[in-house]
Amino acid sequence: LILLPKIKPESFFQLSIIIPFYNEEESLPELCAWLERVLNSNNFTYEIIMVDDGSTDNSWNTVKNLQSQNQHIKAISFQRNYGKSAALNEAFKACKGEYVITMDADLQDSPDEIPELYQMITTGKYDIVSGWKKKRYDNAITKNIPSKLYNTVTGKMSGIKLHDMNCGLKIYRSKVVKSIEVYGEMHRYIPVLAKWAGFKKITEKPVAHQARKYGVSKFGWERFVNGFLDLASIMFVGKYGKKPMHIFGLWGSIVFMVGAAIWIYLAIAKFAFMQYKMTDRPLFYVGIISIVIGTQLFLAGFLGELISRNSHDRNTYNIAEKIGIE
Repeated sequence: LILLPKIKPESFFQLSIIIPFYNEEESLPELCAWLERVLNSNNFTYEIIMVDDGSTDNSWNTVKNLQSQNQHIKAISFQRNYGKSAALNEAFKACKGEYVITMDADLQDSPDEIPELYQMITTGKYDIVSGWKKKRYDNAITKNIPSKLYNTVTGKMSGIKLHDMNCGLKIYRSKVVKSIEVYGEMHRYIPVLAKWAGFKKITEKPVAHQARKYGVSKFGWERFVNGFLDLASIMFVGKYGKKPMHIFGLWGSIVFMVGAAIWIYLAIAKFAFMQYKMTDRPLFYVGIISIVIGTQLFLAGFLGELISRNSHDRNTYNIAEKIGIE
């Protein structure tokens, strides 16, 4: 058994286990029984928050039955499918644990890893400990190879060296998940979001990966295209989200000055050297376009500053039902 530190007064539990799911009615009972066995045997105080992302099978009724047998279970049901990021964001707002664990509902993440993840984050004083599935039981062509490419590109762009950025099994300090906003499909980049929020103590731990026991994967090829677009968005917003004028104003000024320099050159050529038909030269139109684009970029910077100072919360979702959550 692991020696557990005292819980901070503002926390109700040592652990919040967050499980987003979509059409996983077969795996949910087995997963909950597995979690209960591991958490109780290690004397954790905990809550399990399950988020139904608009399932069309009998998953929600299954959760209701499980909650009637285990009061540690809490649940949120979306009116429709919004995606994993939305599910995590709502659970992050609702969780009350000192440490937060996320895991998938398909039984590919092992609850047996929880005690070691907890020990690692508490003794190492990390902000995030991410799982690393060194041995994967996924299709090499459709998942393993694209995953390696994705992790390499993400690591080089973000500076975060993780072998498995998108591993669903992670543990966070509560202040991390309370400080970030997850939307779109940005659940893949939570460590990047955390880094931009100032939480830089991020490490990883090799974890067991199980073969899928029930059903099929809910993610298709489009996740790779969307994933890289989301990464570009995160890198841009993280660096310039609070100061858009720094990027738009800079490039707007550069392009405007190029256009102005072209016009000055043409003016000198016309009046000093008596060259005519300036408007017949392609350079004349390059100058005009440069000045117009530069002005537009500069104005975009001003608009960005206004929007960033007056933006409201974008993360609102229609929730059909809640269990055990205020």
